[in-house]
Amino acid sequence: MTTRRHFMNVSTRLALAVALAGSATAALAQAPAAKPPVTLLNVSYDPTRELYVEYNAAFAKHWKAKANQNVTIKQSHGGSGKQARSVIDGLDADVITLALAGDIDAVHQNGAWIPKDWQKRLPLSSSPYTSTIVLVVRQGNPKGIKDWDDLIKPGVSVITPNPKTSGGARWNYLAAWEFAKRKYGGDAKAKEFVGKLYSNVAVLDTGARGSSISFAQRNQGDVFISWENEAYLLEKEFGSKVDFVYPSLSILAQPPVTVVDKNVDKKGTRAVAEEYLNYLYSEEAQDIIGKNFYRPTSAKAQAKYAKQLPKLNLFTIDQAFGGWDKAAKDHFADGAAFDQIYLRK
Repeated sequence: MTTRRHFMNVSTRLALAVALAGSATAALAQAPAAKPPVTLLNVSYDPTRELYVEYNAAFAKHWKAKANQNVTIKQSHGGSGKQARSVIDGLDADVITLALAGDIDAVHQNGAWIPKDWQKRLPLSSSPYTSTIVLVVRQGNPKGIKDWDDLIKPGVSVITPNPKTSGGARWNYLAAWEFAKRKYGGDAKAKEFVGKLYSNVAVLDTGARGSSISFAQRNQGDVFISWENEAYLLEKEFGSKVDFVYPSLSILAQPPVTVVDKNVDKKGTRAVAEEYLNYLYSEEAQDIIGKNFYRPTSAKAQAKYAKQLPKLNLFTIDQAFGGWDKAAKDHFADGAAFDQIYLRK
């Protein structure tokens, strides 16, 4: 009996091992095969560095779980207009996440790297987050700056980047223009106002982060015209030195995103690049966006960050300037309003 019982136990164990091996083989057959790792390049504008460091880590985990593939995301940052020019000149971007639609339009217009209707490919005109423009001042606000018209007073030194190279600078310029147009009446008065403002500008950096450094680290200027998220970052890092105020009127900034079709098709990265941008609309990503002081577009994240990002009196580029094409021609093209204002300083 002992021998027979031992034989049965061995037989049972052998059958069980075979069954388990078969189950494991079936499970492996059903699981997606691991793919070679992939690298994306996100060409972005200056103040998104911190946002995308956190988002990239979250997306890498999401893509690994979804596609069983490791992804590394490399970042390039600079003034938005300058970054667009780099892509046009051949920088191998898989995605671009720039400060304004006009800069991405240029990527279509100069080489057809993307289709003309690129903004229709993602929700909310391909803008997964928004922002606005605020006024960063020295701690205690010694110059008493409360609104745009304080920036043209004698003895007030202003820091803002160059609208020829920086998307943020264009939002700054247009916010000031529309404030003056409404308060003083008409474009001629607005042009005069903006001219006075730029006569108070101490230095024009190429991008928003450069201006941030000029103001906070080099202690230049009395007021820095800034992205809202950048103002929060400065307050977080230099809380004992800076503060910021919301002007009575500002602009709804809508930074857009898109894949660079020619590049992703050449590199074979379209699927992961498209998911990288689609995932910006997920609740996980929207929470990261709010945490990094951008304005999320999902209702859940908006509610969570409502105290941090209050409702403001904002206008849109379409309402005030007829869209980016018209604004660029009227204000930022060679010989247009900005050149007329600044070159005669």
